[in-house]
Amino acid sequence: MTLKADLHLHTNYSPDSLITPEGLVARCLKIGINCIAVTDHNALDGALAVQSMAPFRVIAAEEIKTTEGEVIGFFLRERISPGLSPEETVRQIKTQGGLVGVPHPFDRLRREPLRQSALERVLPQIDIIEAFNARVTVGSDNARAAAFAAEHGLTCSAGSDAHSLLEVGRACVEMDDFETPQEFLESLRKGKIDGKCSSPLVHAISTWAKLRRRLGRR
Repeated sequence: MTLKADLHLHTNYSPDSLITPEGLVARCLKIGINCIAVTDHNALDGALAVQSMAPFRVIAAEEIKTTEGEVIGFFLRERISPGLSPEETVRQIKTQGGLVGVPHPFDRLRREPLRQSALERVLPQIDIIEAFNARVTVGSDNARAAAFAAEHGLTCSAGSDAHSLLEVGRACVEMDDFETPQEFLESLRKGKIDGKCSSPLVHAISTWAKLRRRLGRR
């Protein structure tokens, strides 16, 4: 079976997303996305909630804020606390049998990318580089990520980085089905990335979501 996989998504378990788990499942079914990685910020419960209700493949993941930028742990069973060093974060991902991914590594307009020095230090432990992120504003930043992955022999991924339902599926990978994390990595390596960048205006959605949270609404 061929999968259409969006490998970077956020539910409202992230403070800057408006997507409910139920809404995410319905949206994926409507547009033909049949594999997702739910990568909430410093949280795993949203991924587990989606996993429990979706009739398609859901990878439980977490976008973790380290002391030097963000790292994604794929195939996690337990939440990893934010605020650890990149090295310790990577170690804890690997201890769970997970895969280490680096999201939007060269996005010049974000504050969260993993610092270049940290990227170089943990490079031997990295499994996946996000080569296409639909929320990247400057297209050449995605191209730089793809070139970096090719230079270092790393597997490329793609994701919408959706924080609203209309963003879901803006970037995805067409890939073969899998069972285990290693099978996923092999399938991803052979996959085909397809995607379009979202409007820069989508970042206003995240700001609105944070404001709603402060007002006590999820």
